[in-house]
Amino acid sequence: MLSKYHWWRDAVIYQVYVRSFLDSTGDGIGDLAGVRAGLPYLKKLGVDGIWLSPFYPSPQHDHGYDVADYCDVDRLFGDLAEFDLLVAAARRLGIKVLLDIVPNHCSSEHPWFEEALNAEPGSVARARFHFADGRGADGEEPPNNWHSMFGGPAWSRVTEADGRPGQWYLHMFASEQPDWNWRNPEIGAEFERILRFWLDRGIDGFRIDVAAGLYKHPELPDSDDPEADARTRDSVNPLAWNQPEVHRVWRQWRSICEEYTARDGRERLLVGEVSVPTAREHALYVRSDELHQAFFFDLLSAPWEADAFRKVISEAMQDIAGTGSTVTWVLNNHDQVRTVTRYGEPATEGSGPGPASEVAPAGRRLARTLAAPGESPSTSSTWASARHAESTHQTPPGPPFGRTTPLPTPALGAARARAAALLMLALPGAAYIYQGEELGLPEVVDLPDDVLTDPIFRRTGSRARIRDGCRVPLPWSGQASPFGFTSGVESAKPWLPQPEYFAEYATDRALADTRSFWHLYRDGLQLRAALPQLGEGTLRWLDSPPGVLAFVRGDGLVCAVNFGTAPTSAPVSGTPLLSSGPCPAGVLPGSTAAWWISDGTESPAL
Repeated sequence: MLSKYHWWRDAVIYQVYVRSFLDSTGDGIGDLAGVRAGLPYLKKLGVDGIWLSPFYPSPQHDHGYDVADYCDVDRLFGDLAEFDLLVAAARRLGIKVLLDIVPNHCSSEHPWFEEALNAEPGSVARARFHFADGRGADGEEPPNNWHSMFGGPAWSRVTEADGRPGQWYLHMFASEQPDWNWRNPEIGAEFERILRFWLDRGIDGFRIDVAAGLYKHPELPDSDDPEADARTRDSVNPLAWNQPEVHRVWRQWRSICEEYTARDGRERLLVGEVSVPTAREHALYVRSDELHQAFFFDLLSAPWEADAFRKVISEAMQDIAGTGSTVTWVLNNHDQVRTVTRYGEPATEGSGPGPASEVAPAGRRLARTLAAPGESPSTSSTWASARHAESTHQTPPGPPFGRTTPLPTPALGAARARAAALLMLALPGAAYIYQGEELGLPEVVDLPDDVLTDPIFRRTGSRARIRDGCRVPLPWSGQASPFGFTSGVESAKPWLPQPEYFAEYATDRALADTRSFWHLYRDGLQLRAALPQLGEGTLRWLDSPPGVLAFVRGDGLVCAVNFGTAPTSAPVSGTPLLSSGPCPAGVLPGSTAAWWISDGTESPAL
């Protein structure tokens, strides 16, 4: 019998970046057994499910987003038997399991692409991809002027069987990630087989990588702005993304999920990585017969300003929730600068996350602009809740890597990140949390060049918008690297080096310190699960002073965020139920969010 409760509509999902979560074998790379060992930690945190980054066989040119075999497990991470154990353990704990599927492109080592390289132009094998003749007298120029999102031309030329330069193939990311030709029906059939393979193993759904991709303009014409994707590191080229035919794929995939749901009443979820210009276009992906959800990135990219947050929230509630879906809120993921650092940088004081090209010098900017050790940018802004009375973290001990001075704790960024987390958990709909956000981890901004693995760095030679800094393995315990991340071999080193100051953010400290980010997230998740006002539903905006965002959920749950640095009057006179910083009755300090149960005396609604 089908359940009337749609678990995904207000679920909180934790993104597990598998290679950086927990290593069970001592090779310095996280694995599926490590994820299984960490499930009790996630259960205690209070999340509803996990999204696993790709663990399929892959040469790891883009850490698994270059898939060589969609129906197996890379031996780096375990095997299918270990995967089955993970799914079974998660089910016993009531934790849903979502897999990351990559339908826009595969690995250059995928058997079908290797077959295409050995085949003739115009062959069936090459028709599975975008092969085309080059321009110029000898075909020496790419078929069009598109650029890859990772930098450089989006085309690479192959050497034919006779040894001569031949056709070109399209790759909107790295050259090791050739794009599938979704206009070939064989590709759709193959992915339906892949979906069923994993659904038959008991998973609860899929996170779909590049869900606005797949189809390209059928004529592959030149772009008016060929470098837009590389410049923004986003899917901007209208000829390569967001083609109308892609919606046929999601309707078919939704029907497959509904087929499995009809068998046992257990809903399977499709959530898409959809980057499109407007909330209205975003809403097209979550119509009732397409994706259940799609990440709403506008909250992540909004400037730290009350008016900006209100605008993107209102648009999402109007356009996306209006389809019958729920908004899927997100503040961070494995491709973004960590929230604490992003909100603490000078670029975010009057703007959103700022261009990721600013990542490399962020440490220097933080040292100049953030609060000095022992100071706070606003009164008590780093405190966990109204009942606590000490700062969350001290300045990290000792310099990380080659720095001559310690990287100071980003107090302003931490306060804002805590406030943003409480805001996100109060909004109607679902929420996704990237691993380490619950620890308040900062971005590691000064990894040495010789350890960087991001293909963006490899293709461009630039640190602009590289993503390694948010992927450094989690600290679990202890005073020195590997901080409990890897076990079994004393000398094992994490695949990316952990800075010394990660000791201050280790999970054992976080769990022991009731003032920590972890306890703020855990308390928020517990209240979200317990209070009928939270989760799915609507919101009603309240009138509020400049720089303050306030709204009511359900029957009297009030959430307010002070985006400024000076204290202001709270919308409710009493003591808050939960706050990201201490809130004396009637006061909302700067860079702070709070929840109240109202007795009806809050400011009038707009």
